[in-house]
Parts: sequence; structure tokens; C-alpha cells
Amino acid sequence: MTFRTALSGLNAAQSDLSVTANNIANSSTSGFKRSRAEFSELFAVSPQGVATLATGNGVRVSDISQQFAQGSIDFTDNNLDLAVSGPGFFTVSDGGALAYTRAGAFKTDAAGYVVNAQGQRLQVYPPIAGGGFNTGSMSDLRLVTSESAPAATSQVEMLMNLPSDAAQPANGTFDPADPTSFNRATSLTVYDSLGAAHTGTVYFLKGAAAGDWTARLFVDGTEVGTPPTPPASNLHFDATGTMTQPANGQIPFLPAYTPATGAQPMSLTFDFAGATQYGSTFSVSNITQDGYTTGRLIGMDIDKTGTVQARFTNGRSITLGQVALSNFPNPNGLQQLADTTWAETFSSGQALRGQAGNSGLGLVQSGALEASNVDITTQLVNMITAQRNFQANAQMISTSDQITQTIINIR
Repeated sequence: MTFRTALSGLNAAQSDLSVTANNIANSSTSGFKRSRAEFSELFAVSPQGVATLATGNGVRVSDISQQFAQGSIDFTDNNLDLAVSGPGFFTVSDGGALAYTRAGAFKTDAAGYVVNAQGQRLQVYPPIAGGGFNTGSMSDLRLVTSESAPAATSQVEMLMNLPSDAAQPANGTFDPADPTSFNRATSLTVYDSLGAAHTGTVYFLKGAAAGDWTARLFVDGTEVGTPPTPPASNLHFDATGTMTQPANGQIPFLPAYTPATGAQPMSLTFDFAGATQYGSTFSVSNITQDGYTTGRLIGMDIDKTGTVQARFTNGRSITLGQVALSNFPNPNGLQQLADTTWAETFSSGQALRGQAGNSGLGLVQSGALEASNVDITTQLVNMITAQRNFQANAQMISTSDQITQTIINIR
């Protein structure tokens, strides 16, 4: 009996050493969670429920318990590296089979899908038209590989000041090539429906009446809209330098300009509501327009809620989805798989899916990885303890053997 009891101690100590060795071996594995060997006493009980030996029968490994304590967050220079700060797991698809991981070292494959080193695809909640996400389903995260579609310019806002002491142009016949036929001019870039850029130039002519100005628009050298017949004007300022005409500050230049690129006609409306007539200086403080050209993908941003946005060279961004996080009623019941992933089991309970920052889930940190939660110092102490337990049980077998040999040698 002594041999068997000591042997159970040797086996338990060996299991403890194996768990410790695995923890130490994975101390630099991103997203790894350490394990702990848990032991229980072996006690022989008769069918009638009465213990047959009061001394017990040794020890056994009752469980290898996973410890899901938070690991430290290490920052990287790759925004596809993700870490969960708090509870939760990334959800990945392996050919349709779902797995869960805390290791967020993701990259893109040849088809543009965001995957880990094992080719498992990161799952996100797809965006809904008009805003928000469909949290009732998940899809593979895929970076947009096509160009961002252009948009034609339709509205231009111009903040400027026209000189209050300006005189009428010396040449009463307007000619864009003759600087004496207008007072001031400023240029801007506008875009057609195909994303082609065009140069727009606005000429300002002082009217005969005080505070009267005329704005005339040319695109690629062609006048757009019908100019007012002198002495009429399309801009008027009162004695305080405030615009009073047009009442809403907007001038639609019609008919529309038809580009030579084959794009749709461009209907351009200029908003001069912020214009003033002060002093003797002509200045343009800001010009904004709502068009943009085509754009190429230049990067991806992921915020703390897991919202994924693709950025393009034209300044636009497209929402691709929101990282789907999962948690479990009993994370210790998850089945460990290879490559720092887990699978759902009956013991773990069904996955509780949600969004980062909600439902008790942690936040997503982009450009970072969660380090292993293994503390080397603690594991080395555990190793020494397990070694001493192994040695003590081995000594127990040796001592029992000596006693047995002494008995055998009795004559």
C-alpha cells in the first residue's frame, strides 16, 4: 500500500511539473493563459460507504484549471494587432467552425480577409445602412480592395471679405483674360461624377451702387450660369458690411456645367452667407466643397469599441463592421485547442456575444497584443515545490523498500 500511495504522489508531482513546464514554455506566447494543477485526496470507501483505511490511498490530479487573469498589454506598430482589455474573447471562424482566442495578432490574406497565423478569419458584426451594426449575425472581416467611389461637387462654401473702397473695373466689358475688367478673383478645385478634377474660378466685379458686387463663375475656362445684366448684381452688402442679398447667401449657377469627360452635368451652388465687405483688403479665409475624387485604401482604424473603418486617399472612410466579442458563463469549462484558441463546451455554457464596452465585455485596443499572464518567478517557485514533492515521494518508496528488504532478511 505504501508503494502505491507514494506512486500516486510521484504521478501527481509529475503532472504538476508538466503544467509548470507548459506555463514557462508559453511565457512569451501572446494571449496564453496559465494553468494550475489541482489535487484531491484518494480515499478508499466500501460499497456500504465505510472507509476501509483511515490513512487514505494517496493523491490524484482532480483538474488542470485554466487561469484567465488579464495579461499585460504590449503596444506594437501594427494597427491590426488587437488586444482585449477586460473580459471577452475574439471570435474567429475556421471554415465555418467558431473558435475563441485572446491572441489578436491579425493580418490580411491574399483575398483581403483579416486572419490570424492559422488562417482563421476574424468575425465582426456587419454595418447597417444608416448607421449601427447588425448584432444578430456575424461575418468575416474583409478589407475593401476596390477604390472608393467619387462624388460630384454640388455645394461650395466661401468665406471671404470684399474691399469696401473698391471702384468699378476700368474696363466695363468683362473678359477673364483682362485684369482691368474685374476687381478680384479666386480659384478652387471641383469634381465631376467620375471623380475628375476641374478648376473653378470666381471673378468679383464691383457694381455701380454702393455695396453691389457681381460674382461670375468659370469652370475650365467656360462660364457657368447666366450673369445678371448690369447694373443688376447678385451680391449686396449693407452699410455695416453684412450681406443682405441673396437673403440666404446662396447663388445657384445655372444652367449646369457639362464636363468634357462624359460625366453628369455639374449643378454648382455657392454659399456666400459668411462673406463680408470690410476695409480695403480682399481675402479668402476658407473654401470648402462637398465633392471628392476616387480613393485608394491606405489604412484601417479600429477604435476601443471595435468599430473598423477603412481609410482612403480621398479623405473618405467606410465602416466595415464591429469586432464581435464573446464571453462564457464558465470560461474554465472551455476546451483548449492548439494555437491559443478555445472551443465552446457544455461545461462552459453557450457563448454570450456582445460589443466591446457593453454587457460586461472589455474594450478593444488596436496596435497592441495581450501578453501571456504567466509570471516566471511564481512558476519557478512552483517548479521547486513540485520537485521537492517528487523527491519526497521517491524517498518514501526508497524507505518502504528498505523496510520491506529488512523484513525479507529476517531469518
